[in-house]
Amino acid sequence: MPTFDMSQVQRGARNRRTPYYEATQRSSPKGFTVYNHMYFPIRFDTFEAEFDALLNGVTLWDVSVERCLEISGPDGFRFAQLLTPRNLSKCAVGQGKYVTICDSDGGVINDPVMTRMEENTFWFALASSDALLFARGLKNAYPNLNVTIREREVAPVQIQGPKSKPLMVDLVGPEILEMKYYWWRRAEIRGIPVVITRTGWTSEVGYEVYLLDPSKGTEIWEALMEAGKPYNVKPTGPSDIRRVEGGILNWGADMTYENNPLEIGLERLVDFKLPDDACISIAALKRIKAEGVRRRLVGAEFDGQPFPELNNVKWPAYRADGGEEIGKVTSAIYSPRLKRNIGYCWVPMDLAKDGSTVRVESEWGPRTGTVTPMPFVDPDKRIPVS
Repeated sequence: MPTFDMSQVQRGARNRRTPYYEATQRSSPKGFTVYNHMYFPIRFDTFEAEFDALLNGVTLWDVSVERCLEISGPDGFRFAQLLTPRNLSKCAVGQGKYVTICDSDGGVINDPVMTRMEENTFWFALASSDALLFARGLKNAYPNLNVTIREREVAPVQIQGPKSKPLMVDLVGPEILEMKYYWWRRAEIRGIPVVITRTGWTSEVGYEVYLLDPSKGTEIWEALMEAGKPYNVKPTGPSDIRRVEGGILNWGADMTYENNPLEIGLERLVDFKLPDDACISIAALKRIKAEGVRRRLVGAEFDGQPFPELNNVKWPAYRADGGEEIGKVTSAIYSPRLKRNIGYCWVPMDLAKDGSTVRVESEWGPRTGTVTPMPFVDPDKRIPVS
């Protein structure tokens, strides 16, 4: 099959290729987007086929577009804590946490997976945003902190799905099965040093491999594909079907810096016992909690025919009885497993209860959305922890 015609994408040196770019071309990607100024393959097969491979087999996904913000230096812990309202003292070296990076008004700048690499060294795997510049700007407000801020070239790739465990055992040995969810360890794959984490953006069991030598991208990709042959490994793009089923949010689509963790259901990531000077956002978040939020991001089911694809724009939502716009549908897609349209919608608090309905103007005509608990699948997150 021919490779994707990159002439269809405007190119230039400002947009970077991932270390796996050349290797992924051999698997005939069907399209690209630009994420954190890098070319990002969106799929290699139909979205439904990739969803099936993720549920029943094992998938390989280049996520090195998740640029790694590294905070280090003698005051690395102090500065990292300024960025997030989650209490980092509860994260051991060797452990990771899902966190929000928030501004002084409580707005979410990013929602990365953070790993504590050393006592004062932290990695933040960033969604597509300006969090690196945000951190560098914040450093100017704390000139007395001895801290180094840089983008670390570690090029993560995800191995996800129920057969990811035996594949990883074949690559690095059975001791990998001892690693707990959201922990990490160093290893070698074909003599190439890597960091392996028990994380992923799929709601399935899986791992991420951080490549410490980006010049070895093709070698690592080929090693993963070779080891995955007995398990019918498939390269994929992001599975929006599975991530919406699992209640995973996409920064920039489902929330931006205009939203705070309490509105998006991530209050668990805020330690309200932190002193106000420990984190730049904690005072604002304490105030927001005391006053109460006025809107909420909720799960919703949508009636009518199956959506043919993920929504391309945010859809306006209205009260069921008419009136002015009261919110937006941020992500919406058809789940072939659940046999219904599902997604997320911003609504005022009086509608943020199960069974409430909204009228939605979708790209495929008007629909009725019904507020539904999320995650839509595996609400206790037993699958990725297993």
